[in-house]
Amino acid sequence: MWGRWSLGRQFEALWAAYAVSALGTWLAFDAFSLIAIQVLHAGPSAVAGLTAAGLAVSAIVALPVGPWVEFHRKRPVMIAMDLLRFAILMSLPAAYALGALTFVQLLVVVIVVGTADITFTAASGATLKALVRKEDLLLANSRFESTTWTVTMLGPPLGGAAIGLFGPVVTVVANAVSFLLSAAGIRAIGGQEQPPPARPDGHRLRVADLLEGWRHILTHPMLRPLFCHVLLVNGLIMAGGPLMAVLMLGELGFAPWQYGLAFAAPCIGGLIGSRLVSPLVERFGQHSIMLAAGVLRAPWPIGLALVGPGIRGLVLVVAVELGLITCCSVFGPVSATIRLNQIPTDLVARTLSAWSIGTKASIAAMTALWGLLAGLTDPRIALAIAGLLMLATPLLLPRGERTAEHQEAPVTVHP
Repeated sequence: MWGRWSLGRQFEALWAAYAVSALGTWLAFDAFSLIAIQVLHAGPSAVAGLTAAGLAVSAIVALPVGPWVEFHRKRPVMIAMDLLRFAILMSLPAAYALGALTFVQLLVVVIVVGTADITFTAASGATLKALVRKEDLLLANSRFESTTWTVTMLGPPLGGAAIGLFGPVVTVVANAVSFLLSAAGIRAIGGQEQPPPARPDGHRLRVADLLEGWRHILTHPMLRPLFCHVLLVNGLIMAGGPLMAVLMLGELGFAPWQYGLAFAAPCIGGLIGSRLVSPLVERFGQHSIMLAAGVLRAPWPIGLALVGPGIRGLVLVVAVELGLITCCSVFGPVSATIRLNQIPTDLVARTLSAWSIGTKASIAAMTALWGLLAGLTDPRIALAIAGLLMLATPLLLPRGERTAEHQEAPVTVHP
């Protein structure tokens, strides 16, 4: 696995589509918040509300998405979501140019983009499983992981420079164009897509269809604990983001470029981890590496509560984030591969949709809760509590490796 490079032309097209859209997304990192602050002069509460409401409402709106995607061909859905994101994002610079941009429009854009993200993710997971052999899934996921951390490292600094030169909406335009290019990449996959599974009751959407992905997660002996673990870890990590911004840019007096450097430089750990994951799994096995990475990433966040001013504080943040990101970049591809292997083909879209909705809802709820906790106490105390809770997250990881795989019926491809 370590020595292989090509996974086929179809995967390369999917990977290219992902890479260009991910770069656009990270170029536009925090663009909505920046527009709210600089253009609409929104205060801290409004900016936090924009993020939390966007996550929560898009999760609710996306509830019927999984069943809908499951029973439709996946690539046309992905292309449609890319085109929808392109169109809705381009409405922002158009309104800005006309002097008609409002907070309500910004909120609508955040919700539509969030819903389209969930829909695209559900369809893309099913597409990946259809394009890549089971034994190559880990390699494919590790490439997505390395791409993610590369653009995470490069995107925000480049986006910040572009905003400084060309104004607050330029990265939104770049993000919109990236989705247009992504649609072209998905179109270039070519070949014949497998037909979707037949809906039992014809074309009518049933309540059971809405719940099937959730049922599979919550009754599966491996997916259930893994899902709970991911919800708690993602929520605790993301909830600390706004608190670190308040602490570093406010109380500790770091310059914006120092704050950006503190979180961009450690992304090199993502490249390291994503390159190590294949040989580690070859030697120790997927389940063992997932457990080890899940345990090793737990202690890092508590160090953020100890950050101080000056160069020592900056080095501490970089070190903590480097350790956390390296462990996460090993955990991510392995857990994603295990997850896909435990989902039958005719349930992939519904299960991944439920997974994305749960993750977004958890991040929204915990971000709001930790903001309230920091307001009642202090950002450091809130960060310390999040760090202490992180220490308990390995207890939620699935302990026993599932040996029985799903027996799936063969799929007939239409000529």
